[in-house]
Amino acid sequence: MLTSCSEHLRPAFRVCCEPQLIAHSNINLGKFGTFNSNQIIDRPYHLTYEFLEQEDAKAQPKLRVVPAAELHAEALGSDHAAPTESKDDDAPAEGGGGVAYDIVGEDGEVIMRNNRLTVDDPSRQTLSMDEIEELKKAGSGSGKDIIEKIMASHLGIEEKTKFSLAKYTLRKSRKYLKRFTVLPLDIPILTEYVTEKEAYRIMELRDDSLGLICSWANVHSGATRRVMTAEDGTSQIGGGRWLVVDDTGGLVTAALAERMGILYPHTEEESSDSEDGNEENLPVEHNDDTPATTTPAASTTPATTATEDTHMPDATTATTADVPNGTSPDQPRAPRKPRQHVSQSSASTNTLTVLHSNNQPNLSHLKYFGFDSGDPTPSHPLYTHLKSLSWLQLLSPTDDPTYFEPEIMPEETLATLKSSKRGNYYRKRRRWERTKRVVDETRLGGFDGLVVASNMEPATILKECVPLVKGGGQVVVYSPNAEPLVQLCDYYSKERRTAYIASQFGQQGQLNGKRKQNGVDEEEDDVEGDDEEDNFPVNPMLLLAPALQTARGRQWQVLPGRTHAFMTSKGGAEGYLFTATRVLPIEGKVEARGLRGGKKRKTGTDTSAPA
Repeated sequence: MLTSCSEHLRPAFRVCCEPQLIAHSNINLGKFGTFNSNQIIDRPYHLTYEFLEQEDAKAQPKLRVVPAAELHAEALGSDHAAPTESKDDDAPAEGGGGVAYDIVGEDGEVIMRNNRLTVDDPSRQTLSMDEIEELKKAGSGSGKDIIEKIMASHLGIEEKTKFSLAKYTLRKSRKYLKRFTVLPLDIPILTEYVTEKEAYRIMELRDDSLGLICSWANVHSGATRRVMTAEDGTSQIGGGRWLVVDDTGGLVTAALAERMGILYPHTEEESSDSEDGNEENLPVEHNDDTPATTTPAASTTPATTATEDTHMPDATTATTADVPNGTSPDQPRAPRKPRQHVSQSSASTNTLTVLHSNNQPNLSHLKYFGFDSGDPTPSHPLYTHLKSLSWLQLLSPTDDPTYFEPEIMPEETLATLKSSKRGNYYRKRRRWERTKRVVDETRLGGFDGLVVASNMEPATILKECVPLVKGGGQVVVYSPNAEPLVQLCDYYSKERRTAYIASQFGQQGQLNGKRKQNGVDEEEDDVEGDDEEDNFPVNPMLLLAPALQTARGRQWQVLPGRTHAFMTSKGGAEGYLFTATRVLPIEGKVEARGLRGGKKRKTGTDTSAPA
């Protein structure tokens, strides 16, 4: 749930995110005030509310739903329209006093006012800040009376044009009206909220950059994708799986999950459909004291007529409405089937695998969508479709203690343990099974794409992660600055690829042309290996068509002769994207062969006589 604390037409508004809206709780909106959450629960989104403070300062403030007609009237400026003026018979229409330089109709009505002679002087506002503060303390809290008094005390309000008056009114409304709009939380609004509050936590990532990341990575739902097996018989290829390196607190992961359809939790109706379907076929028994409901099996019993007496329960006995679930105390409850245990991170398709450098991944922004990585809810789609592992588990799993299998205890020994120790034993076994399954599956590769948004050096990440992407998969790297990605484009450029191929085949030719002697200097080999690592930190043959791009949407003021970008727009880093396509290099030396396209020249003269 998101509560936007501003007038609903404000271009750049402040927001207040609530991870979960709990009944009978208070929501604090800063200077706007505090209200009870029950006043907005079970109400539709996109409604604008206004604070109505009570006379008693200790009383809980109430909310008023602002109708759409009132909002539109304020936006169009009809509440404070400029008064209609008419010219006198003696006053000239042009060049004289009165409404000079104004566009006047035939009936004397001012069609368009001109502010050429308007003097913008702060002294025209007769109300001081101290008097306005007193009005705010003594007012009803709605802010309308304050705005009316401010506009009434302005000496030059009648000289303003309609456009200037509308801007003035809107500016005062944003400042003094205590209004907010309840909106459903999604990725663009969350990105704007974090950007305005703590942009450094998400690497100054913007909504337009997130859209480019999802588009270039070809992220989509892969629930119905077919999983293929590689030639080795064990590796998995495809299946709608993406590998993610996320240092933005889970914002990139949330954006990818939204595209894949696994971000938002299931509603109660969806989660209870399966349970209701199983309970419909269960037999229901009835006693004589309770009226029986119509069931398919009731057609075999004779129906009672309207003239027969119907046995009704006594007034002293409890009715079914007073008992939970609508059953009588004597009626036995139908047995419920135990819920099937669902293993965490057990999905094979439509999954996200997050690589992190700590003991636990930092996915704090997923809490706004009902998912806590520390204590996940089994009913959430990310419980089974989100997988995580550390760099240590990927590069050297044998050095990670959680990768080793715990000691297997026989059933006789488990029976003698306390319930707490037995629970810890099973918990360790499940954690080991989950860790081993995720690590082995990730090391086999075959991912549909790779998305990187990290503060680490991009070349070191791509060196280990690009081989895990299948052929034709997309690789996308985000960086706030262009310099790391420019270097990455050079590593995968055509020139460096040509030099890499020449160096590889040159070494093979030297090895095939002469045999190594026993007295080879090992130091020379080490020096050559270091030079090759410096020249080719990554394999340039694995990615094709590297590109560097950026895009940023800006808000513009569009007025005749005054069209320009808003001067108060937020600055910060531009944000750049590196995109490339994973390819599978052919093994062996490639030589180009074919027919020449040139025309053959005649070598001899034609001596034959004409016929």
